[in-house]
Amino acid sequence: MPTAQATSTGAADPAPADLAPADLTPATLDRDAGYALLAELAGPVATATLGGLDGLAPGFPDWIVTSLFGGTYQRPGLSLRDRQIANLAALTALGGVEPQLADHVRNSLRIGMTEQEITEVLVHLAPYVGVPRTLAGLRVATATFAAAADTPGEDEA
Repeated sequence: MPTAQATSTGAADPAPADLAPADLTPATLDRDAGYALLAELAGPVATATLGGLDGLAPGFPDWIVTSLFGGTYQRPGLSLRDRQIANLAALTALGGVEPQLADHVRNSLRIGMTEQEITEVLVHLAPYVGVPRTLAGLRVATATFAAAADTPGEDEA
């Protein structure tokens, strides 16, 4: 059990384990489940993306996969499809994150969403996020649909 450390003023600071309220539910982070889910969602393209990012920011891609795909995505209450709809909406609303939006359009297709469903998610956003953000999202979706049509069988790799 950690013990309190004395500070320069002589007062005892609590140990890190003592700072968390006793009634908090511990977060579940499952690294293996995160990588398995990422493989399901993104397929082989994820490996190249992660490797390139790790060269720039070592450990950061692993943190993303572990905390996001092995943590947040593993929570109960939303289906994978619902999570993708939330991602499409959030990234479109945010703007300026076209590569990530394209990834999530591609992921949505991989899990069985149709082009029409993805398009309607984006169109539905117009009164909430504005027409320019919606149009930008639709441009990303259109380009991603075209790229997916040009690479048949990528899901099977």
